Order: sequence, then C-alpha cells, then structure tokens
Amino acid sequence: MSARNPGTTLDLEWISKVRVNTHAVLKRAQHVQAQKIPKKQWQAAWLLKAVTCIDLTTLAGDDTPSNVHRLCLKAIQPVRHDLLRAVDMHDKGITTAAVCVYPSRVADAVKSLREANSSLAVASVATGFPAGQTPLETRLQEVRVAVADGATEIDIVINRMLALTGQWEAMYEEIRQFRAACGDAHMKTILAIGELGTFTNVYKASLVAMMAGSDFIKTSTGKESVNATYPVAIVMARAIRDYFLCSGHKVGFKPAGGIRTAQESLVWLALIKEELGKDWLCPTLFRLGASSLLADIERQIYHHVTGQYAAYHELPMA
Repeated sequence: MSARNPGTTLDLEWISKVRVNTHAVLKRAQHVQAQKIPKKQWQAAWLLKAVTCIDLTTLAGDDTPSNVHRLCLKAIQPVRHDLLRAVDMHDKGITTAAVCVYPSRVADAVKSLREANSSLAVASVATGFPAGQTPLETRLQEVRVAVADGATEIDIVINRMLALTGQWEAMYEEIRQFRAACGDAHMKTILAIGELGTFTNVYKASLVAMMAGSDFIKTSTGKESVNATYPVAIVMARAIRDYFLCSGHKVGFKPAGGIRTAQESLVWLALIKEELGKDWLCPTLFRLGASSLLADIERQIYHHVTGQYAAYHELPMA
C-alpha cells in the first residue's frame, strides 16, 4: 500500500463551492464505455493486471472458516499455474491484492495465509457494514477488533445521514476517529454512492473522506441497489485528482459491487488510466472489490491459451 494519508484540515469553503455538471459526467462515461478494448495477448496482459488489483471478497451470512480458507488459497494462486506458464507469467508472483472478509473471519484468513507462508493483505469491512447505523463506539470497537486480529486494511462505511444532511464537520470527525482506530492499518472509506442522491454529494463526501485521512475511497458496499457505476467513478476520480493537486498526496480508488466480467475490468482499468494516470494502475492505488470477477477473468485467460472456453467446474475456487 501507499504511505498512509495523513489527511488535511477540513476545508468547508472548498466543499461549499462544489458543483458537478451531470451532463458532462454522463457524456464522459459514455465515451469511456464506447472505447475499444485490447485483444489477444494485450488483453491477457491487462486481465492479469486486473487480477493483481482484486480484493477477493466474501461477505456472506454463511461464511465459515473453510470457505475463507478456500478464498485465501485462490487469492494466492488466482490463475491456474499451467495457464500462467503458457503466457510466461508463472514466475511473476501473481496474486490478488488482498482478501476481504467480515471482522469475525479475519483471524481465519490470517491463519490460512500464514500457514500458506503468504504475506497477502487481509482486509476487513467494519463500522457497522453495510448500513453504518450502529452506535459510534460500537463501530470504533469493530475496527479495533479487526486490527487486533491481524487485518492490515479496514474498509469503513460512512454515516450516510451525515452526508445527506450536509453535516460535513461531523462526518469528518467520525472518519478521523476511524482513522485513529485503524492505527497502522490502511483505511478505505466506502461512500455507498447509491444512497448519496447526487453527484455533487458524492464529490463532497469524497473530499471529506480524503481530508480526514482515508487511504482509499470506495464506491459501494455491494449491498446497495446501485453500486459501482462509471459516472460515479469519474466524479470520485476527479475528486482524487483535485485533492492530489491541492495536497500532493495520492489517494487510491476502489470500485466495488456488481463488477463480474473480464470486459468490465478492462473498462475500469482504462477509466483509471485516463482519469488519474499510470501511477494509479497498481494495487497500492487501485483495487477492484469483487467475489465472482476472478472466475470470468480466468476463463478468458483459459480461452486465450487454448482457444476454448472452460466450464466453471474446470476452474474451481480452490
């Protein structure tokens, strides 16, 4: 991960002046989606780049130590070894960026990775995920427990009520407390964009989260009716760029929720390259939150190598 974002003071004047041109954002998003995607070996290379940026995630009510263990093994070896050998990438140490689980499953993930002699990061959602509607002290304690159990990345959720009612100072103070509770762990702040109402609110919430010390801003929990979309990504990316130009600090971006196909991952990479530049095309500044995306990427790599599509049972989780 990048160096921890120290944050800045809350600039209410900047926030109050924010206005987002919806028509321009939607037009830009159409342009991004209409671009041609790379083919053949170039596509395979970009897909492997996408794999290295995935936070391989399981956030289900029926999560158990055994399925978390399988998730960890898949994260360590995300693409079959014979397929990587065929494209001469078998010795490049390709893994996903992290595994992401509930706080109660962090210890399971840490144990599985340690036993496999892997230094892969463990991320945990926290702060009353996904709604963020539990008392503040409960949310803070959840962060502390996840960190104590070995999580090195924490995906927090904001209190959407504060954003919707324009209580930016209160939101800033809450996130600062989460930042302190994270300690040395990196903090990704989930905006739950599907519940913020407007692009202007999304931009303002992005700024507040970054000013409060977030290392990443993330679109969604994956549990809302609207999750990662290209227009919202453009708004958040512009906020990241503006914050960088103002503060000199690079904050990462993580779209999450509903990203399932290899082709979508290529569009996301292209969007980030165009909006933020090549520096952001790495796991320290870009993540894809996904649970099923990896399966489709591996199928596309299989097709590139063999000329045929594999059945899903030929490319199991682990």
